Parts: sequence; C-alpha cells; structure tokens
Amino acid sequence: MYIKYLKLRNFRNYKNLDIEFSKGVNIFTGDNAQGKTNLLESIYYCSIGKSPRTNKDKELINWEGKETYIEAYIEKKSLDKNIEIKIFKEGKKGININSIKVNKLSQLMGVFNVVMFSPEDLKIVKESPVFRRKFLDIELCKFSKKYYFNLVQYNKNLNERNTLLKRWRDCNDDILEVYDRQLSKYGGIIIDMRNKYIKRLSEKGKVIHKDITSGAEDIEFKYITPLEDLNKTEDNLFEILKINRKNDIDRGTTLYGPHRDDFVTRINGINVRNFGSQGQQKTSVLTMKFASLEIIKEIIGEYPVLLLDDVLSELDANRQRYILGSINKIQTFITCTGIDDIKKDSQDKACLFVVKNGKVIMT
Repeated sequence: MYIKYLKLRNFRNYKNLDIEFSKGVNIFTGDNAQGKTNLLESIYYCSIGKSPRTNKDKELINWEGKETYIEAYIEKKSLDKNIEIKIFKEGKKGININSIKVNKLSQLMGVFNVVMFSPEDLKIVKESPVFRRKFLDIELCKFSKKYYFNLVQYNKNLNERNTLLKRWRDCNDDILEVYDRQLSKYGGIIIDMRNKYIKRLSEKGKVIHKDITSGAEDIEFKYITPLEDLNKTEDNLFEILKINRKNDIDRGTTLYGPHRDDFVTRINGINVRNFGSQGQQKTSVLTMKFASLEIIKEIIGEYPVLLLDDVLSELDANRQRYILGSINKIQTFITCTGIDDIKKDSQDKACLFVVKNGKVIMT
C-alpha cells in the first residue's frame, strides 16, 4: 500500500499543492512552521477522517479559503482507491471513494491505513489513561468495522446514561437497567477486543524492543480493567454497573466501563510511566508504533504507510538505526529541520523535498 499522489487546496498553509511521492522513503526538510507537519496531517486525515492535532475540522481550512479539498490516490494490492475529502467552514465534510459518496465515517476506515509517530505520542506513556484509550481505539478502528460500530454505540448509550444521572438524581433501577444492558453488550465487546489487541501488541513488541535495546530490555503491555473474568466480559460488566448504581447516581456519572480502563507498559517489570527514564518512554512508544505496523500487515496483508513527524532528532543512534533499518519495505514520510538528522545511506535511497511557506520543491 502506498500513496501515489496528493492534491491539497486551501489546507492549512497550502493554497495549491499537487505532489507525487516515492514508493519508498520521502524526506521533507525545512525550517519550523513551514508546513511539513501539515502535509503529514493531510495524509493522516485521508486514513480516518480526523486530524491528529485538532477536533475542529474548520481549523484545517486556509484562512483565505471557504473550504478545503484533499485528494489522495492510493495504490493497493487489491483495488486502487482515490479518496476525496471536502471540509466546509461550518465544519461539515464530504467524502468520496472512487467517486462514490461515503455516508458514514466507518466506510473510510481501513481503505487507507497509516501509522503515525510524533513527539506528541509520548503522552501515550507519560500522561493520563485518556491518551492510551485513544491510541487503542484508533488502532482497532483502522482494521475493524465491528470495533468502530460497538465503540460508537457504547459512547452513545454512555452519554445518554450520564445525562440521565446528572438530571435525575432520583432515577430508578428500571431505567438504568435498560442502559446497563446496552452498555454491557457493547462495552463487553470493546474490552474483549482491546484485551486481545494488547496481547498481540505485547507479543510483537517483545521482539521489536529486544532488537532496539540489543536484548537488554523486555517489554510488556497489559490491559487494566476491574473486570475479574475476561472470558465473560458482558456479564461481568453488567454486574459492576449494577452494584455501583448508587455511586453513579451520587456522582452523576458512570464510574466503570471501557471508558475508564487503561493499559500499562512495563520494561523489565517496571512501570514505565512512573519509573521509566525518558529514553525508555520514547522506546516504548517506538515499540508500540512498529508493533502496530506488524499487526496491520498480518491482518490486511500489506504494510500501512508510516508517518514520522520530527522524531529522528530526538532519538539516539540505536533507535534511529532501528527505524531506518526497518522501513525498506514501507512507504515512509519523514519530516525534519535538517537532513543531518538522517544517515547518509538513507538519504541516498530517499526522495528529498524542501518545504517553505506552504510550497514543496523536490531536490
């Protein structure tokens, strides 16, 4: 899978861009705030219909434009795809795949897969569980429409239940029973799929992490949930919701469920978030991303596109070596402020572009 060309109209600081890419490594260099990350953002947007940087689509529109347009031509092992996206000032968007209108965002999922690695991804390890749940949800939605459907349904029922808890402090068990059955049904599937994914991530991650650290470290990812029996997730979740109804009413919110779950990263048995060094935290994220690449490859039969946004300069020689030695079969987009960040032999095999003021020049 690779992106052959990209067309942008009024996207961020790009007024008018038409560009073709190499099937291999594409390096984008230039000063800060010239549009390198914006370019990767537009590619990422074609994958899941959302930006990795903002929840407000209208922020993607160039300040002089009324709407933005993204077009990407994707070559795949099976059927090539042409993705077109229009985003309007009021925040609405329209998506076409091979000139056919997409009515639901779920129809875009899995058409074009990417894995992105940026300095912001350190939040997955260092900060609150929100970032780890977001990572899991995005990765699973990339290749599983079932997961996406259940996540949407769960969040819909969760929001309704929380609204009920806030407004009706005297709401009765009969009403909550209905919501709890629905939350257990969808939430049980979410927990089950997340847990299986984490086990797979841990399995792939162990091999990758040992390679990066020359065998010095052993990594493990483990899903964290209050459910005691993960073979009966739906029944277990319903019991927890039922037992805690009074607490939920008192607090005005739902205290248990996959929206509260987490996962932990351990290196040599130590929790990386609390006790890991900065280097170990970076390596953990790197391991997650490359393990995600391998999982997607196993499931869909081809590698996704890899986006590396300004990360090489922050990594030591071992981590750089792993990245640059692992991308020979993957279309990769690398942004950096200077090509000194990248080894000479990797530069020679890559297409080099210079980005300046929303314009891209191939050198």
